[in-house]
Amino acid sequence: MNRLFLIQATLSVGVILSASGCGGKVTAVEAQAGDTGPHPVTIVPDMDPNNFKVDHPERFPLTAAGEYVASPELNVTGTVTPDVSRQVPVPSLASGRIVEIDAKLGDNVTQGQLLFKVRSTDISGAYSDYQKAVKNEQLTKIQLDRSQLLFDNGAIAKSALEIAQNAEDNAKVDLETTSEHLRLLGADPAHPTGIVAVYAPVSGVITDQEITDASGVQALTPPNPFTISDVSHVWIICDVYENDLSQVHLGEYADIHLNAYPNRLLRGRIGNIGEILDPNIRTAKVRLEVENPGLMRFGMFVTATFHGLTKEQHATVPATAILHLHDRDWVYMPAGGGNFRRVEVDAGDTLPGNLQEVISGLQPGAKVVANALVLQNTVEQ
Repeated sequence: MNRLFLIQATLSVGVILSASGCGGKVTAVEAQAGDTGPHPVTIVPDMDPNNFKVDHPERFPLTAAGEYVASPELNVTGTVTPDVSRQVPVPSLASGRIVEIDAKLGDNVTQGQLLFKVRSTDISGAYSDYQKAVKNEQLTKIQLDRSQLLFDNGAIAKSALEIAQNAEDNAKVDLETTSEHLRLLGADPAHPTGIVAVYAPVSGVITDQEITDASGVQALTPPNPFTISDVSHVWIICDVYENDLSQVHLGEYADIHLNAYPNRLLRGRIGNIGEILDPNIRTAKVRLEVENPGLMRFGMFVTATFHGLTKEQHATVPATAILHLHDRDWVYMPAGGGNFRRVEVDAGDTLPGNLQEVISGLQPGAKVVANALVLQNTVEQ
């Protein structure tokens, strides 16, 4: 019994001690629950891939961005096309079949040069009318001479002589008309033939050909057998985005760089700005009128540079301070404590003295790493 009593007493003391311990913990929780004030929150910032820390920042010398004042420039691409006002169609004046072609697409031709020949039945009809007009004129001339002789001898009245004179005048008109028709078709009235020769009306380059040997043509009906273009003046058609149209003005001049001749600089006048935008890429067609020095050929690609009217202030840095990475341009700027920050910029033209223009993203006077590639290679290692 004494042993059983001792065990029960021991268990009772343990339960009492446990209850007292739990009671103390509840009291602490209740005390914290009464605190309603804001508590400071510790924020762990995400890693910025454009921030870098190096052990020896003094190994990367800095340079200050300079200042460059210039007019804004807009560079667009374009294509050399013919001046439509200087394109001359060469139609066939007679319907028939092509029997000879003496020039072809891309040839340079001169005014009066033979282009092609057509065998036409139109000549036979025109020559028939011409021969009839000749015979009628001869007959009316004989009748007029007879009437004149009779009138001089008082055998006929003057009215009969006037009728004969009128018939002769009408016959001459018919003869001139039919002979002109033959010459218009390219035939000689004195030596008529069924072959019609077509000659170049102007000098230039054949930019379109719609006939082949033994093909048929219709008189004065499109498509025209040939089209001759004057290449002394050409057009350059450029696509300018809607947001950049404010930098383009009629009558101003643009610098033109040919991809085929990068060292040649030409100038063209803005002759037209399209009124309708391309609904897909939101661009307007801008036409530059250029005098061709003999270098430009139809279909060539060019780069046109439009210059703004007001000058802007830009920053300049050494060319080595700009890093071209992932199709973008970057510079490194010090951030303190051995840290550097990579900043995206918009690089412009290359300037004398191995300098690079920075259009946006950097202000004059800002410090940048003089050699960005060295720092980039160090970070990657």
